[in-house]
Amino acid sequence: MSSQHHHAALRRLAAAGAIITASAAALSGCSLIPGLGGGGSSAVGFDDVQSATVYIKGQGTFIEPGTLDSSEYGWVGSGFILTSDGLAMTNNHVVVGAGTLSGYLGGDPDKEVKVKVLGASECLDLAVVQLEGADFPHLAWHQGEIKTGLDVYSAGYPFGAAEEFTLTRGIVSKNDFAFDTQWASLAHVIEHDARIRGGNSGGPLIDPAGAVVGVNYAGNDSLDYNYAIHRDVAQEAFTALSKGERVSSIGINAQAWQSDDGSLAGIWVQSVQAGGPADVAGVQPGDLIYKLGGVSVGQDGTLADYCKVLDTQGVDATIDVDVYRPADDALLTGQINGKELAVTQTGVLGGDGGTASGGFTTVQDDAGVLSIDVPSEWSQVDGSSLSDGNGGTYYSVSASADLAGFQSSFNTSGMQLIAGDASITPQDALAQFDFSSACTPITTAQSYDDGYYTGLYSDYDCGGTYELVLATQDYNGTATVVLVAQLNTDYEKDTVLSQMLNTFQLL
Repeated sequence: MSSQHHHAALRRLAAAGAIITASAAALSGCSLIPGLGGGGSSAVGFDDVQSATVYIKGQGTFIEPGTLDSSEYGWVGSGFILTSDGLAMTNNHVVVGAGTLSGYLGGDPDKEVKVKVLGASECLDLAVVQLEGADFPHLAWHQGEIKTGLDVYSAGYPFGAAEEFTLTRGIVSKNDFAFDTQWASLAHVIEHDARIRGGNSGGPLIDPAGAVVGVNYAGNDSLDYNYAIHRDVAQEAFTALSKGERVSSIGINAQAWQSDDGSLAGIWVQSVQAGGPADVAGVQPGDLIYKLGGVSVGQDGTLADYCKVLDTQGVDATIDVDVYRPADDALLTGQINGKELAVTQTGVLGGDGGTASGGFTTVQDDAGVLSIDVPSEWSQVDGSSLSDGNGGTYYSVSASADLAGFQSSFNTSGMQLIAGDASITPQDALAQFDFSSACTPITTAQSYDDGYYTGLYSDYDCGGTYELVLATQDYNGTATVVLVAQLNTDYEKDTVLSQMLNTFQLL
């Protein structure tokens, strides 16, 4: 990316009439337990799947992996109803840690229902919730073997499609395999090509009759891989979680994490379920669990070892836990279902837990209009306004470890945040930052909606560098905001990008 490219884009924005205003992994069928979900002739069919698919909005405070400061986030996900009295299933990562949850039947904003979490499992990435009400339309479980080649459909509310139900078609491309990710560890997963995106999380993968084949939970946009938790895993978990039983869980929203240099690794606690075993033990959001039951966990970048300990010991067992707390640069030891955590060592990393954990700092433009969190090592910051040469001025803030390198090539990581008048649509703004002549597009003009800003994004592979262009407007229609992010490591593509997307704003 070059500075000339940026300024050319600004000239085109001005030509559009801009005037500045003061803001990204074979089981046999189980028999159905009577009364616990989705059986019988009362279940809806394919044509009515939307009525039993729930749009879920959450709000809560999280500490993202590698950061020290808590941030309040809004997010969206999907779920589906399995009983007429409102028992529904979704993902653990959709509901655990939420301060508030709202459900919308069929995605209808006029059909809001209260949502109560009955049980959740971070290892299975599954949760069961109770919707307030009665006589709900609901889905059945797919009966019989799930075979490769089965026609399937992904139902839900993809990220950016706010309240809009979508249904994508594909086939089961791999019917049963083990899959470990940063946030789950599952022995039985389905791979399919009924495309999903963020916001589809927790939504059903259904057969042509509208019966549940699996629960969508993960995907890879660039390779178009889509993954669902196998029906048999989901059905068994539904039975247990509906009763409030704990399954492969200590009550956290977890993600395997490693520091940039690999010297620190474990299971990052993004949020904690109030009253759960982790909470009672004194585990806090922002902690890094590096040993559980005497076993190092998260070393391979997945939840596999963590979940193996829980399944071996049992969730009700007393399990030793060792924690690093970056906020205090301290080690703590204690027990799940036993002794509370206590500090055993301080000054572990020289009192600089923020640096060791890949800390973030907030940067603003010189006028105090824009704000965003960036890695602390991106210490070169330019908050000066930009001029397009035609009398137009734009608020802007750029940050990188090497601004000159960021502006002149794709080899240096960094970001630029620009604000313009809302009369420029996100579509127009996105078109001005088109890298397709130098890079390979991954996705183009995809919808974006984080509950505060809505618009479009495109991303590119620039010779191994990940390039994101996000063009949005705030919900009040105050301004059009463009974020250009250039990222070169897995840590940046995951943790850094997530932090920037969750913190960019108009002040």
